[in-house]
Amino acid sequence: MPLMEPPEMINAGDLVLKRWEPEWSAELVAAVQESLPELAPFLPFATPDYGLAAARDYTERSAANWAAGTEFNYAIFTTVGDLIGSIGLMTRPGPGALEIGYWLRTPWAGQGRMTAAVTVLSRVALSLPGIERLVIRHDQVNHASAAVAARAGFAETGRDGDDVIREHRG
Repeated sequence: MPLMEPPEMINAGDLVLKRWEPEWSAELVAAVQESLPELAPFLPFATPDYGLAAARDYTERSAANWAAGTEFNYAIFTTVGDLIGSIGLMTRPGPGALEIGYWLRTPWAGQGRMTAAVTVLSRVALSLPGIERLVIRHDQVNHASAAVAARAGFAETGRDGDDVIREHRG
């Protein structure tokens, strides 16, 4: 697979996607804890004991995976600097494809922000060398993620257990 070098910062209108930095770990903890009712059913890391050590581990793994070219994780900020979520590109679907994963802090949900983030990250991802399609996997009962994927142009292409698989091609 060709070397991928996505930008470390992406402007998305009212949002800014920035490569995760360890100094944001405390705010990451606050975001996860604030959003547990919405995140816990779908994200294994979202537990009441998610704390600073887990957040630092995530940001450090994100840096290592970025350097290895296997994951490109971004913090999502408002233009005034509020950390409101996370979005990333993962190489796990195999050659020619990237998977997009995302979550949003509860107070900012339902306002089109994640759709904007997925849309802009999709454009960036499809401009990377060798990338022809994008994949989003979400639990079939996660209606919010399903709506974001559909609004961002992803069509359902299959099911894998409880997961719905959606794809978008460049």
